[in-house]
Amino acid sequence: MTWNNQYSRRTFGRMVVAGLGAATVPNLLTPGTAQAATGGPATGVTATTTRARSGISWPDGQALPHFASPRALDVVDITGLSGDEKLMLGTLQGLVNRVRPQIYLIGDDATNGEGRLTWLRDLGVSYTVRDDFWTLVDRYRGAIRGSVVYDPEVPDSLNVATTLAGLRNLVAVGPDLVGPLAKDYGVKVVEDLRGRFTSRIDAYRWQFENLWSQTTHRMLIGLPPLKDVSLPPGLPSYYTTIAKVDTHIHDASNRKVYEFDLTGQLGGKGVWVRFDDAFTNDGWGPAVHQVTLRADDTVVADFVPGTDAEDPYLFDDSNSQTSLGPPLHRFADGGRYFVYGFAPPSGTSKLTLSVEMWNEYVVSVSKTEPARPTKVAFAYLRDYAVANQAMTFWLDPNVDAERELFEQIMSEVEPYTPYLGWFAQDIAGEFGGTELCSRHGVYVLAADWFENLTVHSGARAPISDQQKPAPTLPLENKVYVTFTMSEGDNLQYNEHRLRILWDNPGRGSVPVNWTTNPLLADAAPNFLSHFQRTATDNDLLVAGPSGAGYIYPTPWPDGTFGAFTRQTGKYMHATGMGIVYVLNRVDGHDVDLSAEKTHAYVSDVEPQGIFLNWSGTTTTRLVEGGTPLATILGVGGIQETKAAIARSAQGWDGNSPRFVSIGVNAWAMTPQDLAEVTASLGSDYRVVRGDQYFDLARKALG
Repeated sequence: MTWNNQYSRRTFGRMVVAGLGAATVPNLLTPGTAQAATGGPATGVTATTTRARSGISWPDGQALPHFASPRALDVVDITGLSGDEKLMLGTLQGLVNRVRPQIYLIGDDATNGEGRLTWLRDLGVSYTVRDDFWTLVDRYRGAIRGSVVYDPEVPDSLNVATTLAGLRNLVAVGPDLVGPLAKDYGVKVVEDLRGRFTSRIDAYRWQFENLWSQTTHRMLIGLPPLKDVSLPPGLPSYYTTIAKVDTHIHDASNRKVYEFDLTGQLGGKGVWVRFDDAFTNDGWGPAVHQVTLRADDTVVADFVPGTDAEDPYLFDDSNSQTSLGPPLHRFADGGRYFVYGFAPPSGTSKLTLSVEMWNEYVVSVSKTEPARPTKVAFAYLRDYAVANQAMTFWLDPNVDAERELFEQIMSEVEPYTPYLGWFAQDIAGEFGGTELCSRHGVYVLAADWFENLTVHSGARAPISDQQKPAPTLPLENKVYVTFTMSEGDNLQYNEHRLRILWDNPGRGSVPVNWTTNPLLADAAPNFLSHFQRTATDNDLLVAGPSGAGYIYPTPWPDGTFGAFTRQTGKYMHATGMGIVYVLNRVDGHDVDLSAEKTHAYVSDVEPQGIFLNWSGTTTTRLVEGGTPLATILGVGGIQETKAAIARSAQGWDGNSPRFVSIGVNAWAMTPQDLAEVTASLGSDYRVVRGDQYFDLARKALG
């Protein structure tokens, strides 16, 4: 789950894994015959598909494939390259690394996040940094059969090109790279998608009809074809701010129609109105439901965001999202924003803008046309899609025709199939997309910004089935508080943001429950091993939403839900995680767990306790014969956390214990922040790890 980041998750036991294959982890994986990611005859491979030699192992019962162990790596820093160059290298990486990981690409997130070489050095293998990226094309020319050219006029053809690259042993390229590849390296065009498709849905329908039968059906990949090259942060000087919220508002209590006189902005080629988040660290930016522009007394623009009527005026959406509501609205959290552009009629003497909006808004206006971000090819996770010969697409679950095709694809895979990547419209897409996947028995792994997954999936690292035990505490009449960091389901969060938080000097000073993904045992065992080995007594790893994959339990069909909880139990037990954090949503709203779904978690996972949802209140109760379940109260800042704890303890008389479960927005807060919050609490409060919290709750409530 995501909020405000490009990415909307000891004393060891003796199960030590040298390489997480079926033979070395008998209690984790169901025995089966190792096979390539493309599976067996059910994939319906035709003669046109090129099957390359593969070092990928994916036995039955294993959630994600294991790659061969890297021995030596060629490393290229791609941060300064064009989108098309990154795309070419990403697809080449997939072709090469499917046999044995040999290419490692340092991208933007590693450079700006956890560090350029942090995870690379932790791998413990030799590597050579190459200054010229063309060196990789020359060095690994033998892996390339040819190129597939995407159509810049239909950007989604880039995803079709990715699928074809995996199936035909091709590199995916834009038109500008065709010449250099052919002239200097003899890489000829094998597939040219220019002019083949009339629209994005046309491209994806063609792909489903012609390529689906040749791809693996054991995973699905969802990636945007393009990404924005962001403008410099901050409000440009040509804007004038005309309204700003100066206090935190998360409940739409300031929702009303605001009127702004824009007459002073007349005289240019147009008028542009920008909406930003007043507090970028808490995920409650401006929400706009209705926009009306009057020139003198005549309405010249009137629309609801998210409808077709908005399109002529949406100058720059800058990764903002629309919520299906009710009410339907456009919102922008964190560093996101959106801009509407208007062209008032000639001779207008008075210009008035009416906006129905709420929450933490900043409204600015300009008569100078603003700069807009450019778009380039989105190259992340292409290596993994190509190596596994998976079908790659980008279908919006909130658009009828695209949802229909999305559902058709999911109807042809088995229950408990992973969808790696993300969804269009980010947060709004998260809710609708995760619910849609859950209805089809498909689980989500946020991985669209993951770098070098084909390398990390081949890492060899020790994984423990235990964590450091916490001291047993006597039950006292105190307010017990536990902090749970969000985002652990998110594979790329584990690669980037979690590593930053883990290296924060405040970590270990107060108890924190760190949500993470037990499927790291397959995807990146070196990540999980690092977190286990360097954990302090105050660090507890718990399974992030909602177990072995991100799902919503209520929409998941009852008949196959056991496949999910049994797999969750296997991976949690093998990775030493005793607590599961569950998100359960229907139509974008948190709902309680049913008795049947609760029973499945309790019987198959046998958790010490269950954290549930992300809401405005917290309660702790016993379910299913004594298993504690605590709803999480979500917070996004130091003052908000202090206020949430005080509010939850309001009315406490000191004659019995009280339990407060706080969810911490991992994009907005650090361990140092939590240490500051803890230091502000009096002697009546005690901050504890999740396992201590649930043990005390069981004593108090049982």
